[in-house]
Amino acid sequence: MRRLFPVTDETATRPAGTASGDAEATGAAPVGGRPAEDRDDREWSLQELAAAYAYPEPGPGAREPWLRANMVSSLDGAAQHEGRSQPISGTADMRIFGTLRGLADVVLVGAETVRQEGYRPARARAAFADLRKAAGQAPAPAIAVVSASLDLDFSWPLFTSPLAPTLVLTGAAAAPDRVAAAEKAGARVVIAGDGMGVDPDRAVRALADLGMTRLLTEGGPRLLGQLITAGVLDELCLTVSPTLTAGDAQRIAGGPSVAVPRRFELVSLLEEEGFLFSRYRRP
Repeated sequence: MRRLFPVTDETATRPAGTASGDAEATGAAPVGGRPAEDRDDREWSLQELAAAYAYPEPGPGAREPWLRANMVSSLDGAAQHEGRSQPISGTADMRIFGTLRGLADVVLVGAETVRQEGYRPARARAAFADLRKAAGQAPAPAIAVVSASLDLDFSWPLFTSPLAPTLVLTGAAAAPDRVAAAEKAGARVVIAGDGMGVDPDRAVRALADLGMTRLLTEGGPRLLGQLITAGVLDELCLTVSPTLTAGDAQRIAGGPSVAVPRRFELVSLLEEEGFLFSRYRRP
């Protein structure tokens, strides 16, 4: 894996004849303190990825909670192929996926994505056990499903056998029998809207009130569009897959457009086997 941004000796213009690993010749600092010969095309450890993707430290003026999204897109803008993201993903993308889950308190996901992707509970991973314990986190993140209708199969393992109880975010007007079914299955129902739907700002605040401030959403496109429109998204981790799909697949975000496009700032860019792993934050 190579770090392409911020600028290092891998991306800076070099004098003619300078070797790509010659940091002294270019005056560039080593990436993460690693030896020059160890920077290119190697598998980063999960600890290195966790450090690279760490949530901002709380402090004066810092935003808390912090909501980041993790999405994948083909070169021609498809967020899915035949209804699922797996066909445009890859091994390195799944390592980033696992790392982001390993850092999060809760994973926010739309009901349609739960149905299409066959969501299961997040699992505890030994590689993140010490890090999560030091941060006061549960062994694995909770899954929070956003659903207005509660049209979900509550016999799925996501609801019956999670390490942390699955949350269901819905509106105050949700059908009482569906709320009862969710609770009977062991889910925790959180009201985050006055009507049938969920208000994104209320959802974020409700999760924060439960002590979940490191938030991750994995979409789908409809939910991500709602979060963008509401102005609650702090960070986008976007994998650009070196694939072309054509067709009419959704983009990573759907729904009504914002009045004025929102500008985010590039924080980092990694590359492996043609996949680009970008991180953008709102200013």
